[in-house]
Amino acid sequence: MEFLNTTYYGNTVQQWLISLGIILFVVLLGKIVYWVFSKVVKAFTRKTKTTFDDVIVDLIEEPVVFMLMASGIWFAFTLLTLPESLSAAVNNSLHILIAMLIAWLLVRLFEAFYESILQPWSEKTENDLDDQLMPILRKGVRMVIWIMAIIIGLNNAGYNVGAILAGLGIGGLALAMAAKDTVSNIFGGFTIFADQPFRINDRVKIDGYDGTIIEIGVRSTRLKTLAGRVVTIPNSTFTDAPVENVTREPSRKINLDLGLTYDTTPENMQLAMQLLKDINQENIHTEEKTIVSFNGFGDFAMNIMFIYYIKSGESVADTQTEINLEILRLFNEKGLEFAFPTQTLYNINAS
Repeated sequence: MEFLNTTYYGNTVQQWLISLGIILFVVLLGKIVYWVFSKVVKAFTRKTKTTFDDVIVDLIEEPVVFMLMASGIWFAFTLLTLPESLSAAVNNSLHILIAMLIAWLLVRLFEAFYESILQPWSEKTENDLDDQLMPILRKGVRMVIWIMAIIIGLNNAGYNVGAILAGLGIGGLALAMAAKDTVSNIFGGFTIFADQPFRINDRVKIDGYDGTIIEIGVRSTRLKTLAGRVVTIPNSTFTDAPVENVTREPSRKINLDLGLTYDTTPENMQLAMQLLKDINQENIHTEEKTIVSFNGFGDFAMNIMFIYYIKSGESVADTQTEINLEILRLFNEKGLEFAFPTQTLYNINAS
């Protein structure tokens, strides 16, 4: 018993052991609560018709366990007589930690609400504007929660938040200079939403990249290239460089040059041009307008220019294949021969 009453660093051994026991107990309790969430609560929520409760339980279990453990550890320290500076540091750290844990919990609850309700709702709407605004709303709410948590935590810890913000204001000019690229990207994001040069799922060509827009953010935009790679492009790029929106083109112009042999008669040349017009007219993926012209005498062939337009939304590759196969079939059927480079050599020394 005398050993338990022995004093070390202002506290008896018994007080140290009690505090240590409380810490071990809350750690064990945290593991038990985590197990209850994983095995019991989740098993119950799986039986419900909605998935919203499953998402909430999955997201809040870790913050709740950490908050329980932090509170128990803080209570254990309150039972000890600590130096004033150490006690103040523990209390201040606890206030900040609790604010961060609450923010973590709120962010996860918002994520559950976003993924289970807001995102499915935006995907069902026909308007693309909400699809673009939802990622910004998601990031904005998370940022506001964390900023408020930091301010509240510092304020509860005894720090003069007003003085800190004033100090930041003194260095605001230097910060603005350092963050000028970020500010430029943010204004570029506002320009994208105002002008709407593209939307999510549009195929665009910008700064040497060709791909589909998959996300529009405040600072940057994500583009998935034709090779399947995701490229993050700063929004300021879209204000400084021309953007070609491939998706919004009214139709795709195809320019096809054909060459017939020089033994083709005028009648067969007219037949060839009429066949090209008929092929375009009968294809459901092309527009009615077309240009067919006997536009020149080449070195090896008589040239026909064939221009047609593939309707917006149709597969360019598949339509070109259909047109080209039909040209090959009909020209062979009518005996129209395509030319290829040839040379005729004469021997001037032959007798």
